[in-house]
Amino acid sequence: MQLGVIGLPNVGKSTLFNAITRAGAQAANYPFCTIEPNVGMVAVPDARLDVLAKMHNPQKVTPAVIEFVDIAGLVRGASRGEGLGNKFLSHIREVDAIVHVVRCFEDENVIHVDGSVDPIRDVETINLELIFADMETLQKRVEKQRKLAKNGDKKLQADTDVLEAAYRHLESGQPARTFVTDEREAAILKTALLLTSKPCIYVANISEADMGAEPNDFCRGLYALAAREGAEAVTISAKTEEELAELPDEEKTEFLAELGAAQSGLDQLVTAGYRLLGLISYLTAGPKEVRAWTIPKGLRAPQAAGKIHTDFERGFIRAEVVAFDALLELGSMAACKERGLVRSEGKEYIVRDGDVVLFRFNV
Repeated sequence: MQLGVIGLPNVGKSTLFNAITRAGAQAANYPFCTIEPNVGMVAVPDARLDVLAKMHNPQKVTPAVIEFVDIAGLVRGASRGEGLGNKFLSHIREVDAIVHVVRCFEDENVIHVDGSVDPIRDVETINLELIFADMETLQKRVEKQRKLAKNGDKKLQADTDVLEAAYRHLESGQPARTFVTDEREAAILKTALLLTSKPCIYVANISEADMGAEPNDFCRGLYALAAREGAEAVTISAKTEEELAELPDEEKTEFLAELGAAQSGLDQLVTAGYRLLGLISYLTAGPKEVRAWTIPKGLRAPQAAGKIHTDFERGFIRAEVVAFDALLELGSMAACKERGLVRSEGKEYIVRDGDVVLFRFNV
């Protein structure tokens, strides 16, 4: 999973990126501090791996990973190449989903590129630039397909009709992800690689003083906007995440509790990202390695096995599966087998989140 971190210049984007990746991206109080995208690989927090590691004492423990990409700040006119617009847009096109950081705190010591704090205006600034870029993409595509459809190809004309309807939707100021489609139309639109079709997580960046308090007006407005778009929204203090990154693991929970926060910003982003992209994790465990594997929800056992190695999928015989919760309750795989909780599943089995799986296969 690759998440692109975007936002107006100077909204706490790079500060948040630094904190959750510890990658050391430059953060400063002026626009365009980030030019080339910084990339950081982050281990997905998963307490289940710790439990399995205690049971198996493996040689190594391998968590699932998320790649965060810190993309240059955007300004008005980016779709026409203003600021670093062209680079910004090309970097967004490559990620699976967008993490859109929005400033939701007042601080006279931190410059705002538009002179005042207004989350809805800030979101609209970026969304409009992405919409303009998408309209240009669709216009070129439609013109090309119209020429090709002159020979009377009905399928090509139907596809063109879908793209034209999407263009009108964008023209109304709405992102492509809010364009209602059936399965066929969605497949056509997917080929256009539109920026505003990317799933989005809005991050309300609040001050440390607002941690644990009721959401302020800025946050409430942003959450309402996210709900209208069908997007995710989380509240994070980038400054707090920066402080958390410096603490030993055992002190982080205590620090969050003191601030009245249930989860770290990273935990919130991981949860929202998995939900938004329809992902789950299954687990494998043994003396050599305990590992989490990220797959799309609804994947059958052979395809899930193929995530480990293509030979596993080709030679799939069966999957021996136990739910993590059952394993946690009984304490060992042997105890689960005695209770009949280890199931033998075939090719049609849909792998579930938290399944602990041993694949049997022919080489």
